[in-house]
Amino acid sequence: MDAGLEGIEAVFLDLDGTIYLGGSLIPGALEFLDRCEEQGVARYFLSNNSSRSVTQYLKKLQAFGIPAAAEDVLLSTHDLLAWLAQEGVTETWMIGTAGMKEMMEEAGISTRSDSPQYVVLGYDTEIDYEKIATGSIHLHAGVPLVASHPDMVCPSPDGGLPDVGAYLAMLKVTTGVDPVHITGKPNAGMILHKIEALGLDPAKCAMVGDRLYTDIAMATRAQCVGVLVLSGEATRQDVAALREGAEQQPTLIVESVDELLR
Repeated sequence: MDAGLEGIEAVFLDLDGTIYLGGSLIPGALEFLDRCEEQGVARYFLSNNSSRSVTQYLKKLQAFGIPAAAEDVLLSTHDLLAWLAQEGVTETWMIGTAGMKEMMEEAGISTRSDSPQYVVLGYDTEIDYEKIATGSIHLHAGVPLVASHPDMVCPSPDGGLPDVGAYLAMLKVTTGVDPVHITGKPNAGMILHKIEALGLDPAKCAMVGDRLYTDIAMATRAQCVGVLVLSGEATRQDVAALREGAEQQPTLIVESVDELLR
């Protein structure tokens, strides 16, 4: 597979570090999306970042001049909600943002329960001590923990910022508790449910992202083409350090999406 992505019918695109970095578009990203439309390649946007709701993501994409509808956006929060529904969970103590709270409560799940079935951890960019302290008390009392995704850092133009993985490490030190489940990428279900709904062959779909341990690992698990962009977190040195046959091994490496579909 080369950068022309011949035979690919749909691309699933990570956002931060792939389409934009912080508040700035990756150079050539809009032109790449135009080529998707011109060549009949469907495109969908994926993010493990659970700090925003779908509505907030759409607002950000549209502010960049990227036309998108709600069905084009797949978040780790969607995967989390599916898992909570499967487990019959309606009562939680959530460490997360107002955007995540909105999506949880729209699904009928309490986020401030006095008797939670789970402590739910998302990427909380509005974190405060009450959320952490109360969550810790529940964990000490035996309430299990579930997390929206495993990312250690959130990319930014100024370097990596603490993400869910960093919060998990803090809670582990504080309570000794590990999560019973972590949703989002690299779980194959994050992408496969959409591929199946579209009636597509995973081998004719590409996952494009900047992280080896989430984006590319998920592509491998879902049997999709894994395209690593070097515009975010991972480097060629990171790829070179992988063991042979590692699920984080990309099919293709490009500097950015600007190289694709040309």
